[in-house]
Amino acid sequence: MRICVYLGSSPGADPVYAQAAHDFGTMLARRGIGLVYGGGTVGLMGVIADAACAAGGEVIGVIPEALRAREHDHQGISQLHVVKTMHERKAMMADLADGFVTLPGGIGTFEEMFEAWCWSQLGYHNKPVGLLDVNGFYTRLGAFIDDVVTQGFLQPRHRAMLIVERDPTTMIDRIAGFVPPANEHWLGEGDR
Repeated sequence: MRICVYLGSSPGADPVYAQAAHDFGTMLARRGIGLVYGGGTVGLMGVIADAACAAGGEVIGVIPEALRAREHDHQGISQLHVVKTMHERKAMMADLADGFVTLPGGIGTFEEMFEAWCWSQLGYHNKPVGLLDVNGFYTRLGAFIDDVVTQGFLQPRHRAMLIVERDPTTMIDRIAGFVPPANEHWLGEGDR
């Protein structure tokens, strides 16, 4: 099994985020779960890759050619795929993974998570999508998403597709044990 982890190319303002990335990478490796990530050595991306490698895990990076200099592609991982575009990057990461987990990050991290979740809702994949709420980082986003349900723009069954946990062990357990519900992904009225 492999989990694609979306997370920041910056370390963030609080050291708790780097510690969470380190711990999550170590946990994946110790459980024999491969890591698929953005391929860089900077920020939380580098932390999680280094931790998974140090614990003996499989680490697969996917990086666009144009970002190799900025994100400093990681030469010490199991596999590094260099692609032409961000679209290719995201598609390859999705193809290589059996599930997705999002740790703290910025707008690129958000975009990747929302796309993976949307693809699940649309039925493009039947893979679990998780949001690890490190130190309350995503608490306000979760409240906003709940309000989107209240306002009638997202059905509760599609909200439930996003697994939100604060505990990394529980998150890995839920992703690893995920069984997709039958026919729960199709768009209905009010979901656009």
